Amino acid sequence: MRFQTFDYGLFLVVIFIVYWFLPRRLQNLLLLGASYLFYSYVDQWVGLLLVGYTLVTYFAARKIEVNKRHARLYLAMACTSSLGVLGIFKYASFFVESFISVLEGVGLAGSGSTLRILLPAGISFYTFQSIGYVIDVYMGRTHARRNFLDVALFISFFPQLVSGPIERAKHLLPQIENKRKFSVNQTSEGLSLIVWGLFKKLVIADNVGMIVDTIFSTSSPGAAMLWVGTFAFGVQILADFSGYTDIARGSARLLGIHLSANFRHPWLSSSPRDFWRRWHISLSSWLRDYVYIPLGGNRRGNYRTVGSILITFVLAGIWHGAGWNFILWGLFHAGLIMIWHSTNLGTFRLGTIVSTSLTFMTIGISWILFRENDLTYITSNLMAFTGSIRLAAFFAITTLIYSLPIWLHAFASRSYIGTILQENDLVRTSAQTTITLMCFIGILLFGANNGSEFIYFRF
Repeated sequence: MRFQTFDYGLFLVVIFIVYWFLPRRLQNLLLLGASYLFYSYVDQWVGLLLVGYTLVTYFAARKIEVNKRHARLYLAMACTSSLGVLGIFKYASFFVESFISVLEGVGLAGSGSTLRILLPAGISFYTFQSIGYVIDVYMGRTHARRNFLDVALFISFFPQLVSGPIERAKHLLPQIENKRKFSVNQTSEGLSLIVWGLFKKLVIADNVGMIVDTIFSTSSPGAAMLWVGTFAFGVQILADFSGYTDIARGSARLLGIHLSANFRHPWLSSSPRDFWRRWHISLSSWLRDYVYIPLGGNRRGNYRTVGSILITFVLAGIWHGAGWNFILWGLFHAGLIMIWHSTNLGTFRLGTIVSTSLTFMTIGISWILFRENDLTYITSNLMAFTGSIRLAAFFAITTLIYSLPIWLHAFASRSYIGTILQENDLVRTSAQTTITLMCFIGILLFGANNGSEFIYFRF
């Protein structure tokens, strides 16, 4: 079920109305049923996969807590089974096709591969959320819950089920377990988040997305068009993914639940490391806490630090998709962080504008590896002086115009305006209402009607 559809709007309204007339236990039961209906809306069989994850996670956590002697074994079993299922659905086709390509290269196999496995929506997200819970129980950061319903809802909560944010047990589970109260302010905040998220998706992401698709569907766009398409994709993916997160957070806020912020104005990052503190925060913090730090982080010498960074970012790339372009994308970001650190760029007095601009440009370059999986296509057009410069300039200006609301939002949040809004309730409410109405009108006037799904549904 897509957030931008009438079906989801009706679904959310019905859940919202019924929800606030129920006691907490029945609220959770309603949310669990709604979550499975939401996830199984198109294909009812994927609900069984969610049940399997829930059973493994619940019983593994309980066993880890009550049987310390074999806790590591239960942890390994839970992680292996969850990652194994993810690997089968997400990476089996990639490995088989890569192997066949190698055989074809030496003349030992015929052309073509017939293996195609349907990727269940959101499997990367709830896999990491489930594993994080089990690891936290093993590490003593939280306790294993006895209530199966609470754990099932923690894994399947519909606003963040398909594209995050990846929640931690210590943040989401207490909210599921405690009583929630209706609040007018909370409801208005939720509606504002939903409308702002829809605006970013339908007005910015989908309109810019048509430019991106036009460029990348051209066989020989040339260097100018290719780079415009790359930076346009950076606008599209930020508006699309952060738009989804805002709709998810807004939907949850209507139900009295606060989801974690997943973006914090990444275009204002002053370094690649700062970018990853602002972009897809729930994933980057998950990889930091469950991969980078356990590998040794930066505490065991330079070689160990380099290895930890490489492994972490290769996993970040692989998490996003099964393709060599995603691996290269991860290596590119690892290289940026190491270059920034080794050359002490962060200590140079470049000035905020220069450092932010440099970070924006270098991060922007990486999106070409995220958008295009045909590496031959990239290399053949990277320096090709073909295509229309005028058309490229037109696309660039159009993309910039569409991106202005995101820039304005970022600067307003970081400036004196943001301070005033935080300190004055009346001003904040008036501004929130005005912006929400403007976004709603913008959706009606300029919203694209191309039916495109959220980009991160693919992951």
